[in-house]
Amino acid sequence: MTADSQEVRQTAQVQGPPRPDGGRITVPGWLRRAASVSEVWTFVILVALVAFFTVAAPGKFFTAYDLTQIAVNASIYLVLGVGMTYVVITAGIDLSIGSVLVLAAVAAGEYNIHHGGADAGWGTVAVCVLIALAVGTAWGALQGAVVATGKVPPLIVTLGGLGAALGLAELATGGQDPAGAAASHLQNSLGFGKVLGIPWMVVLAAVVTALFGAVLGGTRFGNYTLAIGSNPAAVRRAGIPVGRHLVKVYGLMGLLAGLGAVMWLASYGTTSIAGHSTDNLKVITAVVLGGTSLFGGRGSVLGTVIGVFIPAVLTTGLIVIGVQQYWQDVAVGVVLVAAVYIDQMRRRTRERT
Repeated sequence: MTADSQEVRQTAQVQGPPRPDGGRITVPGWLRRAASVSEVWTFVILVALVAFFTVAAPGKFFTAYDLTQIAVNASIYLVLGVGMTYVVITAGIDLSIGSVLVLAAVAAGEYNIHHGGADAGWGTVAVCVLIALAVGTAWGALQGAVVATGKVPPLIVTLGGLGAALGLAELATGGQDPAGAAASHLQNSLGFGKVLGIPWMVVLAAVVTALFGAVLGGTRFGNYTLAIGSNPAAVRRAGIPVGRHLVKVYGLMGLLAGLGAVMWLASYGTTSIAGHSTDNLKVITAVVLGGTSLFGGRGSVLGTVIGVFIPAVLTTGLIVIGVQQYWQDVAVGVVLVAAVYIDQMRRRTRERT
């Protein structure tokens, strides 16, 4: 008997007879597939956070009022998150969304102030909405054009856009939030109104989410967006105008930032020039938590929806249990770093397989 055969025999004696399943622990196929879906893990984290704060603050957190407030507070970030999902899927990023929101709000607010202020009619409200959407779209498309034609990294372009948009807003207002920036009609309808008991803010965010979720998952525009993030060189060889599509994607981000400005004016009645410095942090955190890869080519609006509610629940929960506001930003930052780390681990796993 050779040394190799003796070793095999001894090993077999130690391990015992072979198991019918080959010695592997079998996992049901549906469970294995579910565990590989990013949205599932994100949802598990969300449920765990809700459970934790419910236990930590019994009778104070998991109430109808708190859930409604969380949904309303998350609605603007949902709208911004949809646009950011498209941008990040193309392997880009937009750090300027908070400043673009402010600039769009200031442009709309200044028009409203000079055409009736709080008592402005529905005609003025309609014009203000169009102004906010136009300013946001134009700014986003301009940034997209610089990214596409100038071959400048999106990080640099949108970082410059962050400062420029905020600077223009401060120049227009002298750095002060002007009074009468929102009409009462806008606030009483979109800001505080409800349909079937559901706030209009939540309804609007749900419509935007459903619409652009369907666009991403079932249209040529969505397919081009995913393909550009996966392999832009191959997309160019296929004759698809990558640069033009990037302008559209960043324009879409700007459009939704403009819509976010309208929603903010409706909710708070002011431009809040200094109140959006961490919008980009919160939105990017939500998008990455939802499974959209910072390296491009992968992502879903559904994942972003779940991801948006994690910072929202975290912020509300920390307030309920009495944690200082400053720690809330720390917590969101830690969650962002963790999300990016997980994204890198997922990418390395895919590359190995």
